[in-house]
Amino acid sequence: MYTYKIHLNKLSEGGFAISVPALPGCLTYGENIDEAMSMAMEAIELYLEELRERGEDIPDDSNTLEYSINLEPA
Repeated sequence: MYTYKIHLNKLSEGGFAISVPALPGCLTYGENIDEAMSMAMEAIELYLEELRERGEDIPDDSNTLEYSINLEPA
């Protein structure tokens, strides 16, 4: 099983741009959160399929920790 963190960026024109930091160039789009998650899953699966066909190592985020820090303006 592979683990991937995904970033969803809300676009001003609507919808979400999705990126997968562990898989450079793995990008997609969704109209809403549910579609974004579905599109992310599909994009990751296609990316991994391509890596397997090329015989390349498959990276994942299983050993990556992620935190968010909120700071108030000075």
